[in-house]
Amino acid sequence: MELTRRDTLALAAGAVALTVLPFRANAAGEDAIADFTGGADVAEGGVNLDAPEIAENGNTVPIGVSAEGATAIMLLAMGNPTPGVATFNFGELAGSTMASTRIRLAGTQDVVAIAKMADGSFAKATKEVKVTIGGCGG
Repeated sequence: MELTRRDTLALAAGAVALTVLPFRANAAGEDAIADFTGGADVAEGGVNLDAPEIAENGNTVPIGVSAEGATAIMLLAMGNPTPGVATFNFGELAGSTMASTRIRLAGTQDVVAIAKMADGSFAKATKEVKVTIGGCGG
């Protein structure tokens, strides 16, 4: 089998695309975090993120999140084409600052919860979820 110049260029372009795509997804997640926090520092801890270690099916992964004293919690799936999953807002009369939902994950990836606290600070929790069958077309 002989490779023509056109074949070589097509293979090179494909390799470059495969190399750049994961960085683009992470950049979208980092941009969403920066928009939510306004560029403020985010401390580790202070947020409880309940997610399974292994998800049999990426179409319906149960997630629970809570943070004492939070006014808003943003949930991100960092490996999805669109990382922003949900933002939960809590008013002054909220009985609790917890939420649960089911999300779709494209594959094994980190799920991140960032909480905006009443004093204006931000807290973060991250958990890796291993997905055996992808949910976003995988």
